[in-house]
Amino acid sequence: MEINPTFVTVAGARIELMRRGKGRPLLFLHPHIGMERAGNLIDSLAGHWQVLAPSHPGYGESERPKGVTSVDDVAYLYLELLDQLDLRGVVLVGSSLGAWIALSMAVKSSERLSRMVLIDPVGVKFGPRERSDIADIYAISEKKFIELAYHDPAMAQRDYPALSDGELTVIARNSETTARYAWNPYMYDPRLRHLLYRVGLPTLVLWGASDRFAPMAYGRNYADAITGASLQDIAKAGHFPHIEQPQATAEAITAFGDAAVATRQKECA
Repeated sequence: MEINPTFVTVAGARIELMRRGKGRPLLFLHPHIGMERAGNLIDSLAGHWQVLAPSHPGYGESERPKGVTSVDDVAYLYLELLDQLDLRGVVLVGSSLGAWIALSMAVKSSERLSRMVLIDPVGVKFGPRERSDIADIYAISEKKFIELAYHDPAMAQRDYPALSDGELTVIARNSETTARYAWNPYMYDPRLRHLLYRVGLPTLVLWGASDRFAPMAYGRNYADAITGASLQDIAKAGHFPHIEQPQATAEAITAFGDAAVATRQKECA
């Protein structure tokens, strides 16, 4: 499904923003592969939520200001976006790199947030310094990455010669920007683990049961590190459940988001 984006200017940057559905706001932050194949999840969520899905600065067709050089910078930009749109009670959902951005937002300010869902997140270091907690995309082939990251590797196959110049440009931009944000240190912020005490949101960690890029043990560490967080697996999915199992992922997000409404109604009864 094709979702036509609009553009908004945030902190001086022209940001590509997809908006679908009506209702309570949900901000979806994409992984390092970009918005590619996120349409089915967004379509499923849009039946219940007002979904906002930006392309991160430097990804897709979004501008990357010179001052935006880290996940931390992107987190501040998205907090500014929520202020600018005056959104409140936002359910914050991020996948992989997008989950890292979401977590960085939450430790800074949760004023406009209600709940957070982290889908196979990266961004926090748990193991020894000399060993990566997750597979190194800069040390393995694309074929090996696909084998590790997908339950069904056929889901990730691309026919590069058939792609347009615009599509190839987006792939190149996404790869370059990922290197800027997450190459060194690789896929984590050394400060973030020590700030997790500031997460004051109910948090759900969703994990693809077949993820071998970032294994389930890493997911358990992640959930254990956030006070009150719960861990739920998604069957027949690897590192990108929103691609391989969009309906199951949307249902898990919606059930968790709706629990906030049920809690408020009970408190007001």
